[in-house]
Amino acid sequence: MQSTVTDEISAINKALTEKIGSQKFRIWFKNSTRMTLADGYLKIGVPNPFIASWIENHFENDITHAVKEVTENNVKITFAIDPQLSGHQRRTVLDSQADRVSKMLPGVEKNKIRAAAKQKRKLKLSFDTFVVGSSNELAYNAALAVAKQQNSPFNPLFIHGGYGVGKTHLMQGICNQVSKTRPETNWLYLSAEDFVNQFVLALKTKKLEAFRRRMRQTDLLAIDDIHFLASKPSTQEEFLHTFNTIDMAGKQIILVSDAHPKMIGQISEKLVNRFVSGMVAKIDAPDLATRCEICRRYTAAMKKPISEPVTRYIAENIKSNVRELEGALLKLAAYSGLQNTKITLNMAKEVLGDHIARTDPIVHVGDIELVVATFFGITPANLHSSKKDRTVSLARHFSMYLARKHTKMSFPEIGRCMGNKNHATVLLACKKIQAQVETNAQIRWNGPNGNRIAKAKNVLESLEQSISS
Repeated sequence: MQSTVTDEISAINKALTEKIGSQKFRIWFKNSTRMTLADGYLKIGVPNPFIASWIENHFENDITHAVKEVTENNVKITFAIDPQLSGHQRRTVLDSQADRVSKMLPGVEKNKIRAAAKQKRKLKLSFDTFVVGSSNELAYNAALAVAKQQNSPFNPLFIHGGYGVGKTHLMQGICNQVSKTRPETNWLYLSAEDFVNQFVLALKTKKLEAFRRRMRQTDLLAIDDIHFLASKPSTQEEFLHTFNTIDMAGKQIILVSDAHPKMIGQISEKLVNRFVSGMVAKIDAPDLATRCEICRRYTAAMKKPISEPVTRYIAENIKSNVRELEGALLKLAAYSGLQNTKITLNMAKEVLGDHIARTDPIVHVGDIELVVATFFGITPANLHSSKKDRTVSLARHFSMYLARKHTKMSFPEIGRCMGNKNHATVLLACKKIQAQVETNAQIRWNGPNGNRIAKAKNVLESLEQSISS
């Protein structure tokens, strides 16, 4: 089955290359995307929102036709940010090569081979490229302490914050620093989704013990997007045992989430207690000075330095997160390169006008999610989860409706922000809330104090007043 799916993806890539040309495919797809095909959906993993937006706007029809040619079916295309797109596969290849070679060598030589492989393991992001500011100073210093000290006082280190503020950057920075300064350290970096998938596969293939050895016999375990464990009780139980084993051995655990441990819905009390027993550090959206420095470093790395007025203009107008900043800078650099002209303030205003209007609205999605979650008595993490009970579904629908109404984000953009939901899901949610408001229908949900009933218009008015206040 896996081979068939892989063959289909290869065929899709070949058909797409024929449609758009090998040069465009190499630039936008070969090393920048990862496709999976399942259940009528083609999921395209991308490294950042800019790549997702560009591919969606310029190649969606070509992708659709390529898939139709190969599968003879119509599929829905979704995009998901994949921060591990580069580095992860390279690390896997190195480890497997070391294993194959080591089988033919005596014990001492095996250790040398494995040590050499570990030294070569490298993730994409490092401390050297992290810009420190008032919004992330605490988390950065804690991460630095963990990287420098074999027995750090911050265990576990739990970093949380909004989308694109540098959480994954710090986690990968720790792993790379440890690999550099303590190459003998056995560290493992993966997302919570990978942990879940590997756990399920181990159960199905009856290789649970091998899975547990791989996860628990580590000196440093780094798990990204730990909130993905919400609503998965059996996996939470497995992770709890993994956590306890590593902690009791005096080894290091690093966790990253989009919410504080106590704000992640549907997580067991035992896990929450473990998460808050160490250092919990929040990263806020970068301030103006930090955003300016990010712009300077990013353009210098691209060998496209920009003037201070242009830097100031971009930093003042794009405030939400680092990825939006990088997307804007990449767009500006691409335009400058195509036109073969120097980047000026007028060019920046012309090229980024639409980008700034869409990505930095007066009301942010994060504000909407917080207000809606508070009103319905849930957590913002619930809105990103797969949970579908009445209260969470209703809150999620109102969040999508308000995001569409009060921001200039498209349906796909809203879907990506709210747990990588499909754009069709967002469209249907907006239509449903609009119909309820127009008929002023009675809506029911289960609040913290029991069942609640209210008119749709009253709910909407209350939410909008809270957002604007």
